[in-house]
Amino acid sequence: MKIRDIMTRNVEVIHRDTLLKDAAKMMKTLNVGLLPVCDGDRLVGMLSDRDITVRSTAKGLEPRKTRAGEVMTAEVICCFDDQDIQEGVKLMEEKQIRRLPVLNRDRLLVGFVSLGDLAVRTGDQDLAGETVKRVSEPAEPNR
Repeated sequence: MKIRDIMTRNVEVIHRDTLLKDAAKMMKTLNVGLLPVCDGDRLVGMLSDRDITVRSTAKGLEPRKTRAGEVMTAEVICCFDDQDIQEGVKLMEEKQIRRLPVLNRDRLLVGFVSLGDLAVRTGDQDLAGETVKRVSEPAEPNR
């Protein structure tokens, strides 16, 4: 089975010029803590609720004036829609991430795959459970 078979499509995105206050409102409305930052259909970063808190608010930046591109995570770990699910699972486990942006081979954002997608759409509860366990293993904090 391929990533494209289980991924969530029609993902809501923001632009790098989106104000943090607007991104935060969108996160609240969508009940999400992570938004892809795109330039057209091209993924250029990810903005998390943690980015808004730690990289902006804690540094005294004003959410009404600060843009997503200023605090987003630019180096994004992704998978491709034509990869096997096992490759996506391995990446999630190795990098300890719960949601992976999915690109096509033109490197355009086409969806997301999450632990929930694994659990619901593969029908393999063991795969989902084992992946959750490995993604959740304690990591050494940055010191």
